[in-house]
Amino acid sequence: MAVLTDRPAPVARRRDREPRARANRFLGYAVLIFFGLVFLYPFVIQLGNSFKTEPDAAANPLSPIPDPLTLAGFERIFSGTNFPLWLGNSLLVTVLVTLGRVFFDSLAGYALARLRFRGRAGLFAAVIAVMAVPGVVLLIPKFLVLKQIGLYDSYAGLIVPLLADAAGVFIMKQFFESIPVSVEEAARIDGAGVFRTFWSVVLPMARPALITLTILSFQGSWNEFPHSLVSVQDPGLFTLPRGLADLVGGSLGKGNQYPLKLGAALLATIPVAVLFVIFQRYFVRGANEGADKG
Repeated sequence: MAVLTDRPAPVARRRDREPRARANRFLGYAVLIFFGLVFLYPFVIQLGNSFKTEPDAAANPLSPIPDPLTLAGFERIFSGTNFPLWLGNSLLVTVLVTLGRVFFDSLAGYALARLRFRGRAGLFAAVIAVMAVPGVVLLIPKFLVLKQIGLYDSYAGLIVPLLADAAGVFIMKQFFESIPVSVEEAARIDGAGVFRTFWSVVLPMARPALITLTILSFQGSWNEFPHSLVSVQDPGLFTLPRGLADLVGGSLGKGNQYPLKLGAALLATIPVAVLFVIFQRYFVRGANEGADKG
């Protein structure tokens, strides 16, 4: 004879597990919040010191509260340094490099994904191999090549070597391979050539990958320092990373000058932060789709 209980056993076990699940969830959120604060605190220090006076920043460098609050550091950035020139150079280089990478990486990725030609597998293997090479290894060869072909110390030397990168080619190839071939076949039946099919049919379908590549290219070229170190020597061609390195190296004289240096670094961070915040959902969606389809 079956014994009746007040409540089914699965429901009882589920209710017994609920307090433990809530405790684990609370502990997980607490750990995430702690590490989030640890990660954000240096940026808070940077922001606070940017609005401090020189004596206050030297006496209390780890305090996020300026006492008193002043804009003297930012005024000196624009009046006593070449920051506007560095900003203009960075904008020019970043925009041209980003446009070039999106275009050329897309072309190369589509060729590797769809076109059949001799040496295709070896070429893709070479792209993967380039991704495995540390960038610092290529600095001296890059300098020698720029010197030899006459691009050293010029805008062309800053821009041309960065117009394509292996990681972007890999991202676009993987995404193009996820697009059904039937779409391209229908376009060819309608009389579209290879480039027309790529430009008008396939490329619009790769919007998530294009946005991801645009963000990565913009961020990478905006923050590019090693390449500017070996490609230009003229202070009139310095980009923001090179100019900020010059400030940190003490080009303005003695003293810590925390408000000046951290204020300049804060201004240099804003464009990338704004771009990422605006396109964050597209970036995450594109990365997830690329991972699922790859």
